[in-house]
Amino acid sequence: MGLFNWFTQEVAIDLGTANTLIIHNDKVVVDEPSIVAFDRTTNKVIAIGRQAMQMEGKTHDNIKTVRPLKDGVIADFNAAEAMIKGMIRMLNGGKGWMFPSLRMVICIPSGITEVEKRAVRDSAEIAGAKEVYLIHEPMAAAVGIGIDVEEPMGNMIIDIGGGTTEIAVIALSGIVCDQSIRVAGDNFDSDIVNYIRRQHNIMIGDRTAEKIKIEVGAALPELQDAPADFAVQGRDLMTGVPKQITVSYTEIAHCLDKSISKIEEAILKALEITPPELSADIYQTGIYLTGGGALLRGLDKRVAAKTKLPVHVAEDPLRAVVRGTGIALKNIGSYKFLMQ
Repeated sequence: MGLFNWFTQEVAIDLGTANTLIIHNDKVVVDEPSIVAFDRTTNKVIAIGRQAMQMEGKTHDNIKTVRPLKDGVIADFNAAEAMIKGMIRMLNGGKGWMFPSLRMVICIPSGITEVEKRAVRDSAEIAGAKEVYLIHEPMAAAVGIGIDVEEPMGNMIIDIGGGTTEIAVIALSGIVCDQSIRVAGDNFDSDIVNYIRRQHNIMIGDRTAEKIKIEVGAALPELQDAPADFAVQGRDLMTGVPKQITVSYTEIAHCLDKSISKIEEAILKALEITPPELSADIYQTGIYLTGGGALLRGLDKRVAAKTKLPVHVAEDPLRAVVRGTGIALKNIGSYKFLMQ
């Protein structure tokens, strides 16, 4: 057993639709977009993560870029396996003559089916994991932002990722009630693409849409510290010639309104099915926002206005889930909510 431990590397993975993060030895060692580029003729992996991201939307016939995860779950098994393998290779800078045994803790959406769970486990095992533990995203997020999940105290976590929004009420090391909806960052991107096409007659790609979301994305049409207007380049649909326009945060707030309303509905539904004792706790503690979507300007104020509850945005919300997964990895023996 001692020899097994010597060759075992422990890694915590936040396998996200948009980004994959890996913690090893208490440090985030990999933080890359979840995307793989393949050579169509040989089916070999050309690039993974940031390099593949730079190719997206710019490839010729021989190269295809694949996002292995859709809506928080594995959509392309082979690409997921290649991505996990490639990212684990990044741990020791691609060096090392021995591929060590791996103990992995991977976080998964709370609304995942048994089949989807099996796909995550199989991908990890094929990528070299000897032991695989799964943890639900809202639980990992709660641990990551420093909540004592084992207490008999209700806490509400909203994790807005790339593919799914996870809303969960947590108490006594378990999820009491949850809502998992497939409206999240990717939907915001496609809303922006459609809006720019309809309103300005310009075609833009997903990468540009994401850039717009980061630079001028907002949940409210009126903000105190407003971001400056952002210049967007795309293809004019009338003439077919490249063109530049500027968009303001107010426009983006209007175009994201429908998707954010769906998230608000799911939050109200989760509050509706919460047991009364936990509702009393949530009234005291408020709601915690994590995930990339929590960075949307004014989202906390909008949710607070809708629910009449205090809303806290976690510090470094993008890494809350992976931090929690890392803590769970260190305490594998004592954390009951790690699924075997």
